[in-house]
Amino acid sequence: MEVKLWNDKREREMYENLADLYTIIKATEKLEKAYVRDIISSAQYEPECLKLISQFKTLSSTLKGTIPSVERFVDTYNLDCPAALNRLVTSGVPATIEHRAAAAASTTTSAAVVAECVQHFITAMDSLKLNMVAVDQVHPVLSDLSASLTKLSILPTEFEGRTKMKEWMARLSKMGAADELTEQQARQLHFDLDSSYNSFMAALPNAGS
Repeated sequence: MEVKLWNDKREREMYENLADLYTIIKATEKLEKAYVRDIISSAQYEPECLKLISQFKTLSSTLKGTIPSVERFVDTYNLDCPAALNRLVTSGVPATIEHRAAAAASTTTSAAVVAECVQHFITAMDSLKLNMVAVDQVHPVLSDLSASLTKLSILPTEFEGRTKMKEWMARLSKMGAADELTEQQARQLHFDLDSSYNSFMAALPNAGS
């Protein structure tokens, strides 16, 4: 006799999300071990890790009302994944970015601020992918990003990311809170964020990896 795990579409989606979360945690643990053991290069590790962190944050937000904490989820399903928990929950950024952030640390620049900027970039781009294009959704995200970028002294005075974010903030301030970006505007903003993020990463001192 076939046993059904769910009674309706909502329950089915919840179980599928839980399965995806389990897979992401396991995959992150394997990726972290592969990087530490030098099985994969930094260039291979970083984009995969960023993708897993992004997927994890999106799923965690979706399952917020279902699981009280990721740590309890890990205990419930007997997952032995300390490296994944550190990367996904504690750190929130790939080890390679942590290393570069540490190299950039000075009296006015800390690893925490660099990591904060990276997270705001990822959050902003993910928000657009999830079609969160209303002004009152986009403006706070860009505001957080701009504030973090302002804290960094290692960036050039005319760093394109700062300039572009200020331009977008000015544009959004002229719109109503319920107004939405057009598809063309959303694509352009995502392009500007991606371009600024790449410039930001290039501006960080190389940690020798």
